[in-house]
Parts: sequence; C-alpha cells; structure tokens
Amino acid sequence: MKLKTIAVNIFVLGVICATAFFFINRIFFEARFLKKIIDRLSAESRIAEVVVTEVRFDPRTNKTYTTIKFLEYDPDLNPLAPKYFTFFGNVIQFQSMVIRFDDMYVKAGHVLKGKSAYIFMKAFVLDGQNTEVFDINKACDIPSGYEIAGIPKNFQNSLWKRFWRYALDPKEAKRMGIKSAQIEAPGTKFVQGMLYTIKIEHDGGMRIDAQTLPLILKGEKVDWSTR
Repeated sequence: MKLKTIAVNIFVLGVICATAFFFINRIFFEARFLKKIIDRLSAESRIAEVVVTEVRFDPRTNKTYTTIKFLEYDPDLNPLAPKYFTFFGNVIQFQSMVIRFDDMYVKAGHVLKGKSAYIFMKAFVLDGQNTEVFDINKACDIPSGYEIAGIPKNFQNSLWKRFWRYALDPKEAKRMGIKSAQIEAPGTKFVQGMLYTIKIEHDGGMRIDAQTLPLILKGEKVDWSTR
C-alpha cells in the first residue's frame, strides 16, 4: 500500500513537472516568436544613398547650384548605376511609390510581401514656378534594378503595367494583400560633407538619415572608376 502511494505521488509530481515545463516552454516560445514579429515590424532596409558632390555659385544668375550623386540599391542590395542631379536649391525631395503589405505577411516574414515595396519616381526641389524635377522612374515602366535579363522587355513591360494597375486599384490591392499604396516624398537639406541614407521600414514608409562622412575623405577627390 505504501509503495502504491509513493508511486502515485511520483506520478502526480511527474505530471506537475511536465505541465510546468510545457507552460514555461510555451511562454519562452511565445516570447521568442513575439520578439521576431516585433523585429520584423520594426526592421528597415537601406535603399539609396546620396552625397553632395559639388556646390557652385554662379555670379551671372546669383544662384548657388548643388549637385548630388544618387545611388540606388536593388532588392539584393547591389548598387545600381549612379545618377547625378543639379539643383539651384538644396532642400531636395524624392518622390516614391511606397506599397505596404498586410501586417500578417510582415509578421510571418513572407518572401515577397514581408516588407514594404518601393519605386523611386522623381527627385525635385519645390520653388513655385521655378520648381525643378528630374525623373528617376516613370509610372508603368520597368523600375531601376527590376529588369530581368533573358526575358523579353515587352513581356516585362506588360507585367509592370498590370502591377501599377493592381497597386492603385483598391479592390485588386486588397486581393493582393496590399495594405496601402501611396506617394511619399521625404526630403531634407543636403550639404557637403554628409552621407544621406534613404531607408524604408518593413511595415512603414521612408525616411532619410544623415551622418558625417569619414574624416579620411575630407578634401579628397577619389576616382573609383579604376577600382
């Protein structure tokens, strides 16, 4: 009888320990899973960098001209061909189409819809009638870095036209899991000696971060063409 009681007690204790282990393990699993969701929702990607390459004063027009180098990165973070724009002002904005997908895709780390998508469209300086605008990508065209080698361009153009139609049509957008598709135009004052990084948040829009260029580059004109 005594042995039977001991066996029952051991069994009950084992059940309690197993139950406790299960709930503790579940708590830790949920905590880790929740952290992954938060990390994905708060994650960001570098999508372009900008530096001022020249500031020049023209006494004939009494204007100061600012030239910037715009370097965009493709979805795999490989740099594309740089673009250079010259403005008479230095408060420059970048118009972009930003597509946000439903949170469920971001939380799950979906391969295609796990972070916001973007397409740079224009770089511009607003100044009333003197507004200056440069095209980066045009609506319905194949955006920079998205053209696929070996596939007919006409076929790719037709797909991108369909993509733009889906993104801007509320019913089609909902069917594709698109939370919102809207034009954004982050901008800032661009000066020499700074590196400006345009980032996109995986569940949100764009922003521009600025940091001082390394001192080793101060006063240097580095020719990267042979490197």
